[in-house]
Amino acid sequence: MATEEVDPRFADLDAWPLTSAMEAMWEGQLAAVAAIGHALPAITAATEAAKAALGDRGRIVYVGAGTSGRVAVQDGAELMPTFAWPSERVRFIVAGGERAFVTSIEGAEDDVDDAVTQINAARLTAHDVVIAVAASGTTPFTVAALQQSGSFGAVTIGVANNPGTALLASAKFPILIETGRELIAGSTRMKAGTAQKIVLNLISSGIMLRLGRVYRGMMVNMQPTNAKLKRRAEAMVAQIAHCEPSHAARSLEQAEGDIKTAGLLALGLDRVDAETILKSCDGNLRRVFAELTKDRNRHPKEAAPRKQGGAVEP
Repeated sequence: MATEEVDPRFADLDAWPLTSAMEAMWEGQLAAVAAIGHALPAITAATEAAKAALGDRGRIVYVGAGTSGRVAVQDGAELMPTFAWPSERVRFIVAGGERAFVTSIEGAEDDVDDAVTQINAARLTAHDVVIAVAASGTTPFTVAALQQSGSFGAVTIGVANNPGTALLASAKFPILIETGRELIAGSTRMKAGTAQKIVLNLISSGIMLRLGRVYRGMMVNMQPTNAKLKRRAEAMVAQIAHCEPSHAARSLEQAEGDIKTAGLLALGLDRVDAETILKSCDGNLRRVFAELTKDRNRHPKEAAPRKQGGAVEP
């Protein structure tokens, strides 16, 4: 496997001037990013399938061992603060369990029985999406977990850095990122790990885009849980409603921190109407504004919601 081989170009890397070594490692990171381009169609197909399956109750389940497992945990852990993705709708199946999040658990990646046990305990359904990551593409724990996930009808996505491997063969949606040899042989925390993190970023962010948790480049499902995030939320409401910051702040307070509802309140809707139309549009603000525009076009003589605090129509 390429990820395990010594690259002759860098056999004397430890003897190079540090400046040259740093340049080589940096260039390796750029190559890892470039390698993802060829996989964009596969990444897109996997993301579309994931969105379709998740609905309003499906879970995103990350599977991995060692470095790949920790990269997966990092991506999944960001879903709640960034997109307000419910914590009960993300799960981690990691070789060695939670201890492996921060330490190396020897032999865990070979434990096929534990992989099957953890998957069975998750009680997967066809609404769940399982994303399994392994640089080698052959890690027994990860392959077994993905195969077992498929038996429950879950959407299975496999991300690997070597072609023709068991993980890719076991996935409904295989994603191959050929990052090749590492500058430090076998150290897949480098090029392979970088590529994996980007792929997971693309998949999870793409899912949230399709689910309406992003509007005009803003993370409108974010929860303002501290002063910095509250200021960010107020700025989002002001931008959505084109209103003064003070009016945005009042609307956000009235909406109890819900940015989407606050944006509609700032535009003059009352809370009941705002929550009703958001629910009917599955929380998708773009769809909400399309519906409001249709209503105004169908009933041009009816008064539109009054703008407040200098708010103008988005």
